[in-house]
Amino acid sequence: MMTENEIRAAYRQDAERAAGEVTKTQRLIYRTGTLRLLLFGGAVAAVIGLWGQGALMYAVTAACLLPFLLLVKYHNRLFLRKDYQEKRLEVNRQELAALDQDTSAFDDGKEFADPAHPYTYDLDVFGSRSLFQYINRTCTRLGREQLAGWMACHLDKREPIIRRQEAVQELAAKPSFRQHFRILGLLNKGQAADRAELLEWAQSPVRYRNRGLLRRLPHVVTAINLLCLLGVVTGVLPGNVWGVLWFGIVVASFAFTRQITKVQSVYGQKLRILGTYAKLLQTMDDEPMEAPLLRAVKDKIGGDRRQASQAIRRLVKLMNELDQRNNYLMYTVLNGCFFWELWQIMRIEAWKEVHAGELPHWLEAIGEMDALCSLGTFAYNHPEGYSYPDILGDTNTGTDNTETPFQLVAETMGHPLIPRDRCVCNDIRMSRRPAFIIITGANMAGKSTYLRTIGVNYLLACIGAPVCAKQMSLYPARLMTSLRTTDSLSDNESYFFAELKRLKSVIDRLQSGEQLFIILDEILKGTNSADKQRGSFALVQQLMRLRANGIIATHDLLLGTLKDRFPDCIDNFRFEADITGDELTFSYRLRPGVAQNMNACFLMKKMGIAMDL
Repeated sequence: MMTENEIRAAYRQDAERAAGEVTKTQRLIYRTGTLRLLLFGGAVAAVIGLWGQGALMYAVTAACLLPFLLLVKYHNRLFLRKDYQEKRLEVNRQELAALDQDTSAFDDGKEFADPAHPYTYDLDVFGSRSLFQYINRTCTRLGREQLAGWMACHLDKREPIIRRQEAVQELAAKPSFRQHFRILGLLNKGQAADRAELLEWAQSPVRYRNRGLLRRLPHVVTAINLLCLLGVVTGVLPGNVWGVLWFGIVVASFAFTRQITKVQSVYGQKLRILGTYAKLLQTMDDEPMEAPLLRAVKDKIGGDRRQASQAIRRLVKLMNELDQRNNYLMYTVLNGCFFWELWQIMRIEAWKEVHAGELPHWLEAIGEMDALCSLGTFAYNHPEGYSYPDILGDTNTGTDNTETPFQLVAETMGHPLIPRDRCVCNDIRMSRRPAFIIITGANMAGKSTYLRTIGVNYLLACIGAPVCAKQMSLYPARLMTSLRTTDSLSDNESYFFAELKRLKSVIDRLQSGEQLFIILDEILKGTNSADKQRGSFALVQQLMRLRANGIIATHDLLLGTLKDRFPDCIDNFRFEADITGDELTFSYRLRPGVAQNMNACFLMKKMGIAMDL
C-alpha cells in the first residue's frame, strides 16, 4: 500500500509528464500548421506557375494537396491530444490540492441539499465544503446523480455493502483507469437533462419505419434514378426529362424535412453526447474487472462482447451522417438520388428498435462506474488513518426487527473534513440493543463535532467506502439525525414544531419496525428548561421501549441520571472545558461520566459582560 507522500509524489510526477506532453504537442501543432500552409501555398503556386502544362501541373498539385489533406486529419488529432493532456494536468493538480483539503474545484451537489432529509442536511453531506464535494470525482451527470443517490439513501444490508467495498478496493488500485475514465468524461460533459431526454427519445415510437410505403420509398426512388440513368446512357430517355423528374423527387422529399429537422434539433446534440459515453464504455470494456459488482456493471453493457460501445458508436456515426443535410448542396443531391434524408432517419429508427430497451441499462452502468470511481479515488487518497469497516450480518430469523442485533465499535475515529493536524480522534463502543450514549459537556467542547464525526463515518461505512478510523465494525441500520432543525417562514412553521416533526418521524419509523441508528443534539431546544427536561426524559424512555440505538448530546446534566433507570442500556460520556487560572482549554477528548465544568459564565466574564448576580 502506498503512503500519502508516495501518492502525492505520483500526482506531481503525472502532472509534470502531462505538462511536458502539452508543450511537446503545442510544438507539433505549430510545425504541422506551418507545413500545411507551405503545402497549400505550393499547390496554389503549381496551379499558377504550371498552368497549361497538363500532367505536370496535376502531378505537382496532387503531390502538395494529398499530404495537405493527411496533415489536416493529423492536425485535428494533435488538438485532441493537447486537450486530453491539458485536462490530465488539471486533474492531477486538483488531486494535489484535495490532499491539502482544498476541494473547491469539485462540484458540491448543492441542489441535492434538503433540510427535511433524515440526515444529509445535519451532516453537511451536500453543499459547499461538504462530504459530497470532498468525495465527488464524477465526470458525467449520470455518475453525479448516482453518487448523490447513494449518499442520500445508504445501504443497510451486509451483502450489498461488502460487494461495494470489494469494488471500491479494486478501483482504488487502478489509478490509471480511474483517471483516464474521468478525463474522457470531463472533456465532453453533458447537460442536466441528458439522461431524461435520451430515455424519452429511446421510448418514443418510431415515426417512419412502421409505414410500409415509406420504408420502400427510398428503394423506389433509387431504382427510378438508376433506370433514368440507364435510359439516358442508351439514348432511350432525354436527359432533360430525367432532370425534371429528379427535381420533382427533390421537391417531394421536402415533405419530410420539417419533422426530421425537429428530431435533429431536439435530440441531435443529446445523441452525439453518446459519443463520449461510447468512449467511457470502451474504457470499461478494455479494463479487466474481478470484483463481483464490477463484473455485474460490465455485464450490463454486454461484457466481453462490447455490445454497448459498438452499438453507441454506430448510432453516433448515423447521427453524424444525418448532419450532411446541413450542407445544402449535398443534401439536395442525395435526396434527389436516394431520398437519402428519409433513408437515414429510418436507419436511426432501426437502431432504436434494436437497442432502445438496453439504453437505460447502459446509462445506468456508466453512472455506477463513475460513482464507484469517485469512491475508489477517495480510498486511494486516504491510505493512512482509514480502514474498511467490518460489516456484521443479521443472525435473527424472526420477523421482529427490534430483536435484531446492533453494534457500532470504532477506534481512533476522526472527521474526514477536518485537517489531519487539527483532527482529534475518539472512540465509540455500542454493542447491544437497545442502547444510548448520552454526551454532556460545555459549549465548544466538541459534542456536536463528535456527533457529526460518528454520523459521517457511519454513512461512509454504509456506502461501501473506507472510514476515518483505525478500526470500525457495525451492524448497519438506517441513519436518522436531528442536529440542525430549522424553522420555516414559508410553511409558517416554528423551530420547535419542526423539531417535534423530526422526532415524531423517528418514533413512527421505529414503530413501523424499521431499524434506526439515531443521533440527536440538544433535544427540544425550542422550549423552557423544565418542559425540555420532562420531554427529554419521556422521549428517551420511549426510545428504550422501542429498543432503539443512538447518541444524544445535551447541556442538561440531569439527563445523565437516566443511567440509573437503564443501567445496562445507557452510558454517560463527556467533553470537558478545563479552566486553569484565567485560561480555558479544550482537549476534545471523550471521557467517561457526566460533565463537571461549564464555561458560559466564564466566557461572558472574559468578554467583559457583567456577572453581578
